[in-house]
Amino acid sequence: MQEVVIWIDVSVFLPVTILFFCCVCCAGRSFEVPLIYYINLLISNLIHRCMTFFLWTKLHDRTLYFFYYLVVTTSLYFKLCIALERYCFIALPLLDCFRQTNSSLLVCVLVWVFCIVSVALAIILHDLVRLIIYAALPAPLFIICLAGTLKALPAATSVPTEEKRRIVGTLVLLLLNYFLINLPAVILLTLKLELHFPITTIDFTIMILFLFSSLLDLILFVFKCNGPIDRLLARLCCCSMESNNTGDVTDVSTDS
Repeated sequence: MQEVVIWIDVSVFLPVTILFFCCVCCAGRSFEVPLIYYINLLISNLIHRCMTFFLWTKLHDRTLYFFYYLVVTTSLYFKLCIALERYCFIALPLLDCFRQTNSSLLVCVLVWVFCIVSVALAIILHDLVRLIIYAALPAPLFIICLAGTLKALPAATSVPTEEKRRIVGTLVLLLLNYFLINLPAVILLTLKLELHFPITTIDFTIMILFLFSSLLDLILFVFKCNGPIDRLLARLCCCSMESNNTGDVTDVSTDS
């Protein structure tokens, strides 16, 4: 089964990621939302796709450990950058450092430097467990970004309704991706390498989780575009409002 997953990863996800990368680079100027963090996320995913084959066929090379953990960690932190940028756009519109080109480039450089240094230290010191700590650091920030954005939505009168829905959808997708896929995958991978688990089921689970994470990263681009996603989000909001109204009517009837 691992061979099948590796084949899907290399022959399907790698070309699709390259295609997305080229499209984003060509169309980047036509978007109001800065895409530099997303471009760096795609770069991390491209390296990840290339490293997958080598890691699962040659697990005893520390250099492979380093590059694999590096791209996994940078992917997590660039998703955090996207979440912070979306949060600041709604809750802190005057704080536009995450949206300015020069500031965004500086943030990207700092993310790469931090991940390179932290992962290198963990590999050199044979302390892979600390990588779980690095992966868990963004957890409260993802929650704060979503909660703060939802709280600040009514006050953001200058932001169109469609844009608000896309921002909330982006943050929800990032939160689910992090807590349900990325963090469990990093924990399983670290425990397997640290404790030398021989169970192939764990290998398969880790690879599947990272594949789903890459798929959600590609879907993330849809939330940056005008189009069908707006109608879908509007429909979901209408269904939610209808459900709430039905619940309110039921409560009133019960009280009567």
